[in-house]
Amino acid sequence: MSTFRQKALSEFSAHKIERYCVETKPVSSFFGQNVFDLKKMRSYLPEVAYNAVVKAIEDGERIDRGVATQIAEGMRTWAMERGATHYTHWFHPLNEATAEKHESFVRPAQAGSAIEQFMGEALIQQEPDASSFPSGGLRNTFEARGYTAWDPSSPAFIMDQTLCIPTIFVSYTGEALDIKTPHLKSLQAIDKAATAVARYFDPETESVDVLYGIEQEYFVVDLSLYRARPDLMLCDRTLQGHTAAKDQQLEDHYFGNIPSRVMAFMKDFETESYKLGVTIKTRHNEVAPNQFEFAPYHEEANLAIDHNQMIMMVMRKLAKKHNLKVIFHEKPYAGINGSGKHCNWSLRTNKDVYVFSPSKTPEDNLQFLSFIACTMRAVYEHHFLIMSGVASLSNSYRLGGSEAPPAILSMFMGSTLTELLELIENEGTPSKNSSKQAILKIVSMVPEILPDNTDRNRTSPFAFTGNRFEFRAIGSSANCASAMMFVNAAVAQQLNRFKTLVDSEIAAGLPKEDALMKIIRQFVKESKDIRFEGNGYSAEWQAEAARRGLRGINDVPGAFHSLLEPSTVQLMKECNVMTERELESRFEVRNEMYVKKLQIEARVTGDLVINHFIPTAIRHENLLLENVRGLKEVFPPEEYEQLASTQLKAIRKVATYVNELRSLVHKLVEARKKANLVLSLSERAVEYCNNVLPVMNEIRIFSDKLEMIVDDEMWPLPKYRELLFLR
Repeated sequence: MSTFRQKALSEFSAHKIERYCVETKPVSSFFGQNVFDLKKMRSYLPEVAYNAVVKAIEDGERIDRGVATQIAEGMRTWAMERGATHYTHWFHPLNEATAEKHESFVRPAQAGSAIEQFMGEALIQQEPDASSFPSGGLRNTFEARGYTAWDPSSPAFIMDQTLCIPTIFVSYTGEALDIKTPHLKSLQAIDKAATAVARYFDPETESVDVLYGIEQEYFVVDLSLYRARPDLMLCDRTLQGHTAAKDQQLEDHYFGNIPSRVMAFMKDFETESYKLGVTIKTRHNEVAPNQFEFAPYHEEANLAIDHNQMIMMVMRKLAKKHNLKVIFHEKPYAGINGSGKHCNWSLRTNKDVYVFSPSKTPEDNLQFLSFIACTMRAVYEHHFLIMSGVASLSNSYRLGGSEAPPAILSMFMGSTLTELLELIENEGTPSKNSSKQAILKIVSMVPEILPDNTDRNRTSPFAFTGNRFEFRAIGSSANCASAMMFVNAAVAQQLNRFKTLVDSEIAAGLPKEDALMKIIRQFVKESKDIRFEGNGYSAEWQAEAARRGLRGINDVPGAFHSLLEPSTVQLMKECNVMTERELESRFEVRNEMYVKKLQIEARVTGDLVINHFIPTAIRHENLLLENVRGLKEVFPPEEYEQLASTQLKAIRKVATYVNELRSLVHKLVEARKKANLVLSLSERAVEYCNNVLPVMNEIRIFSDKLEMIVDDEMWPLPKYRELLFLR
C-alpha cells in the first residue's frame, strides 16, 4: 500500500475521542462571557461613554473621539481580565473569508518599562494594506491605504486571547472593500422603507429589523485522511475519486445517531459558541455520510452574519484538536449531496410584530399581504441578480443538482396562500374558509396535529415557510451577506414603490384600505410568474421558466454580468448600497476568484494524474505483465492463452487509460495556456469555464476508471469509502 494512504489509515486508528471545552455549569452561567455586550459595557464604561455607544447602535450617531478613548480603555480592562493580550480589527474582505492583524496592548514606557494601553484612535480606525486584498480595481498595488472602522452594532469578542473588534473595510477614497459595508447599507435601506409601510398599520412603528436564521451544513473528515489527499488540502474538494459502493442510497444517515467523535467535537464548538453569545438551536446528521448541520436561533441580520463567520472560525480551530477537518466546500465529493447555507429571512418591527406572520385569516391582514406582495415583486424584478449573489465556482458544482435548489429562482408560497393570491389577482372576494388550518388525524393514540397551512417544497430556492422566507441557494462556504444584500435592496426598492403608489391613490381620494388592496393586487399580478408550486428539478419547469422570462444560471461567469446591468446599477443607487464603481469592482473580483480557483484545481488535477495515478497504474501494469510472463513459462500455449486472456485485457485497459490520461493532461495544460493569454479577466473566466473545466471532467472519468482496476493496496490516496465512513 502507498505510503500516503497507509500512514493516514494508521494514524486514524490511533485517534481518540476527547473533550477540550468542558463546562459543568448551566449554559446560562457562561453564555456570552467572551463578548463585550451592552451589559458589560454598563459595568466597564462611564455613563457618558455607555450612552454614546447606545446612541450609535440605535440612532447611528457618531462617537466622539474623546469618548472613544473611554470606551477603548473599558474594553481593554475587560479583555485583559479575560486573558487577552492583543486586539485586532476583524473584517470581511471580498474573498468571502475574514481578516485580522493582531496588535499588542503593550507599549514602551519610561526607564525601559512597559504599560498596557488601548487608545480611542486604535478602536475607531486602523489602516491595513488595502492593496493586499481583492479590490477589483478600487486599489492599485501602489495605492496601499485603506481603513477599517469600528462597527458598534456588532459587539467585540475574545478569541484566542485576542480582542476582536468587528469593523467595516473601506478604501482611502471611501469605497467599500468588504462585504459588511454594503450589507449594512442594505439593512438601513430596508429598515427605512419597511418602517414607512408598517406605519400604515401602526403609526407608532419606529423601525423594522431584518432577521436571519442561518443553517450551516458541513462535512467532517479525519485529519490524517484529509492530509493524504492533495486535492482536499489545496481545493477543499476531491478532484478525482470513484464513488463508494455504499454512500447515501440507503437513506440511513439523515437524522441518524451522531458518531461519538463528531459529537465530542460538536459539544466543544457549541460550548465555545455559547461563550461568544451564539445560541445553537439544532445539530444533526445531514443526508450524506459524514455530513452534518447546525442552526442558531434567528437574530438581527448583521449580528447573524458575524456570528456565522465566528462559528466557522471556531469550528476550524477546534476540529484540529479532535484530529478532524471541517469542510465547508459546497461539493467536496462527487455523487452525493453537497452542502448549502440556508438563510431564513424575516422582518420584525420594534413592536415585535413579524410582518410575514399571517393571522388566522390572512385575507384580512393587509400588512401581511402588503409585505408579501412587495417581496414577490422584488424577487421577480431582480431574480437573476439575486441568484448571481450565490454564483461561485464551488457553488456551481452543487447548484442545479438534484439535491440542491435549481439554478432558476422561483418562489414557493404554498397552496393556501397561492389560492388567496389568485383570488386577489382575479379581483374576487377571498373565501373565509380558504385559509383555515388543516387538521391531520393520525392514529388514536397520537394527538391531532395542526401543521402549517401548506407542505414544504424542498426544490424551491426561495420558499415561504410560515412567518419567513427560506433562501436555500447560498453555498455553505459563502458569506451570506454577499447574496442577502441584494434581497434586502430589492425588497426596499419595492416597498418604496409600494408606498409611493398607495399614497398617490389616497391623495386621489381612495380610502386607505382600498388603496392598499389596489396596489397589492397590482403587485400580485406583476409578479405572478415568479410563483411556482411544483418540482423545480423537472425539465418541464425549465421550459416553463424560460416561457415566463425567468433567467437561470447556465454558467457562473455569465451570472456575474448581472452586477453590471442597468437595473442593478439603478437598484444599488436608489437604495444607497453600492456605487457603479463598487459594482464593477465586485464583477472583477468574482471573475478573478473564479479564474484563480479553477487554475489551482487544474494544476492539482495534473499533479495527481502525472505524479500519483499514472505511476501507480504502471506499477500495477508491470505486476500484471510479470504474471502473464510467468503463465507463459509454466503453461502450454493453448492453456496459456486461455488463462492469460483476462490479464491481457486488464493490461490493455490500464495502458489505454494511462495513454488517455497523458493526452488529456497535455490538453489541459494547453487549454490553460490559451486561457491565460486572454487579457480581459471576464473573458478569461469564460475561457476557463468553457475549455478548461470540461477537460478536468474528462480526466476524472479515466482516473476514476483506473481506481476501480488498480490493486486496492497500491492506490495512493484515501478512497471515498474511507473519507466518508471512517469517523
